[in-house]
Amino acid sequence: RKAKDGGANLVVLPENSNRDRQYFVDGKPSKEKAHEMSEELDGSFVKGLCKACAELGIWLAVGVDLRGPSPTTAYIAQLLIRPDGEIEGVNKKHVLWDYEYTLFEPGDDPYQVFDTELGRLGLLICADGIVPEAARVLSLMGAQVLLNSLNSRGPDEMRVHIPLRALENGVWHVASNSVGNPNNAGLLWPWTGGSQICDPHGKRSVASEQHDDMVMGDVRPFEAELKKGSWTQDIFAQRRPELYSLLTKPIDAVPCAQMYGPAPEVLPFSGPASVKVAMLQLSWTHTRLCTEWMTKRQVSYAARRGAIIGVLPELWCFARGEVEKDPKAAADYSSSVLQLMLDAARENSMHLCFTLVEQETESSSRLFHTAYLVDPGGVAMKYRKAHLGVSERAWATAGPELSAVCPMAELGHIAMLVGDEVWIPEVSRCLALAGAEIVLHPADWLTAEAGEMAATERASENRFHLVSVTRLDCPGKLGSQTTLAGEYIGGEPIPL
Repeated sequence: RKAKDGGANLVVLPENSNRDRQYFVDGKPSKEKAHEMSEELDGSFVKGLCKACAELGIWLAVGVDLRGPSPTTAYIAQLLIRPDGEIEGVNKKHVLWDYEYTLFEPGDDPYQVFDTELGRLGLLICADGIVPEAARVLSLMGAQVLLNSLNSRGPDEMRVHIPLRALENGVWHVASNSVGNPNNAGLLWPWTGGSQICDPHGKRSVASEQHDDMVMGDVRPFEAELKKGSWTQDIFAQRRPELYSLLTKPIDAVPCAQMYGPAPEVLPFSGPASVKVAMLQLSWTHTRLCTEWMTKRQVSYAARRGAIIGVLPELWCFARGEVEKDPKAAADYSSSVLQLMLDAARENSMHLCFTLVEQETESSSRLFHTAYLVDPGGVAMKYRKAHLGVSERAWATAGPELSAVCPMAELGHIAMLVGDEVWIPEVSRCLALAGAEIVLHPADWLTAEAGEMAATERASENRFHLVSVTRLDCPGKLGSQTTLAGEYIGGEPIPL
């Protein structure tokens, strides 16, 4: 009623809005108790919500636990209720979190987008937004606004997951989370609040992280049709679905299936326990000769500090705008720089990762933005960037495939991605499914969000280590970062 009085057309409430969270019997989680405490669609709680919507003439998205067909079955669900009091749709949570697997069943209904007078609405429930696929599928199905009901204790929701799902899909994201914790015993960790309305460009209106609050704002669904990001003119046109076939494989039929579950005594992949990596944060300085001299000094210093691999920013040896001005000259110079880097790798017994402009052959005019990994023996890996950004489209040809994942005795399973490909969740997901342990990422941050949100999320949601090295003169004014995969603690059965 307060929202309606404030002029709202739509209200989003948290996940599990009906739930008294005591669903343990004799200290153990009980599916029977979860079923007993859940609701029926024609029960008093849901009917009460429908009646309120009809009285006020307002839309409502609300998290409600629903009973399943058997006494041990219950679902975490979300209802979309119309202003006439009828239920427009029901969404059952697909990705459960931790203890929820001991109480509830994951939903397996297809995703739906609801075409309403407010716009095209897609429904998400908490951990559904931690993985990139749910929001991506809904957005590709035409959703303009994601409605997310959460019951989360994770500050990463409000700071990374929620805004990033809006940014990487060019959609609105309206997220409602629980806040605080009334308990004085047991688990005292609070629900983190931070409910927010996020526009397709990441601008947010955020509620309190400490106490009950309500955030209101204007959502303009038509803006989600633009699909323009800081890194591309068209988020979806930049995608290359033909390269993502690994996403369609059964989860037990992909290379990383060997990595599922608790770590065994003998790990499935051979490789070192740790790898010392140097982030060689450079960009063109003064002259080519000076830049080459600084590069060799940096590599030598990293080797003396014990690094066995060094990563440089994308196109670090060129002044900003130089490649676009004369791509052919940039390719010619790249040939000599490649030889310089091969010599540096050999002289310092290091692996070096960087990008250059590559001419396909002497008789071909096609140019590629190519990432190299060189070692004392020569070129160990090469990846021609498959997703081109705005400036690259003027001179580069898109590569034909994603980076290979290469097993290397000294490094582990290595893959590469270049620059703004970090914004495309399918790229990192495919590398993870192919078994990548370390992903090398020559970068040039256009915005701070590219590093603080996109790169951080890719390492987190895929559990690989991501080494992102940016130019000193990057527009995003953010430094390089190595984002570690992190370890699962206590038992978090999160499906990849």
